[in-house]
Amino acid sequence: MKLDSPPDTNYAFGYRTPPESGSAINGHGETTKRRARHVFHNATGEKLSWEAMDDFFSYINAWGVVRHILANTWQLRRQDGPVASAKKDVIDPAAMAEAIKDKARELGAGLVGITGVTEGALYEGCEAPHATAICIGLPMIREEMEHVPHERAAVEVMRAYRVVSRIAIELSEHIRALGWPAKAYGNPNSTEILHIPLAINAGLGELGKHGSMISKEYGSNFRLAAVLTDLPLAYDEPVDIGVDDLCLTCRRCVIDCPPDAIHETKQWVRGEQKWYVDFDECIPYFVKTFGCAICIEVCPWSEPERGPGLSETLLAKRR
Repeated sequence: MKLDSPPDTNYAFGYRTPPESGSAINGHGETTKRRARHVFHNATGEKLSWEAMDDFFSYINAWGVVRHILANTWQLRRQDGPVASAKKDVIDPAAMAEAIKDKARELGAGLVGITGVTEGALYEGCEAPHATAICIGLPMIREEMEHVPHERAAVEVMRAYRVVSRIAIELSEHIRALGWPAKAYGNPNSTEILHIPLAINAGLGELGKHGSMISKEYGSNFRLAAVLTDLPLAYDEPVDIGVDDLCLTCRRCVIDCPPDAIHETKQWVRGEQKWYVDFDECIPYFVKTFGCAICIEVCPWSEPERGPGLSETLLAKRR
């Protein structure tokens, strides 16, 4: 994908007194495991070091973005609710898992997988209300995302978040109607859970060099939501589609990142070596450009219909 005149990295805003490094908050360079801390896009109400930048990002958003945020906020009033008194017995968790996935696809999901909620998928100080996560992915409209890093693409991002949130909400309502508790997580601002670790464990894809998910079907051109529940469901396994085989040598996202925020090699982050994006370099540009998203759209995996063949070729070379 060819970029259309990305803005430069000169900013008309900044901190008089710089806050604590966002990368430090994220645990960059730490070799000991710990939970993640909230740093940006936070919906818990706690005071954060980067709150002023986050607030500024909200203030300058275009109306096309804001209207999807408002619509999603309104529909999320249904993310949790009363559970039917008659509980459906689950004799076969595998069969129930397939039925739930079919329902998610019927509601519009492009990707769906199931996993347990792990320690690494919870923010510091937070607990999950239920033990199982149903992870949902929704592809964005590629023709709209080709306009990154400008306003038109930002509108599409928030539209996708609103729609995938609606899918999660309706799936949670379906599960509660079966007599089992379920809560939808469709707020793109962080709450109790981290969506990417859950989605990786649920088999939706792998982590890419740009710090975002890569799926075989859509590359990184999709958004996530989840439903947490106690409904007995069989779990999926993580997948290996060959992402590291490409990311170790590909430099597309590194070259096209205006603030040079993407590391060439994996980094230690909270006790794990993984792909990581420098928060302190990324976020000012992210704020200036309505959420940027350059890296996920220039990724070769995100080219429509390219992913399955790319995965097959990479895995064949490995063999």
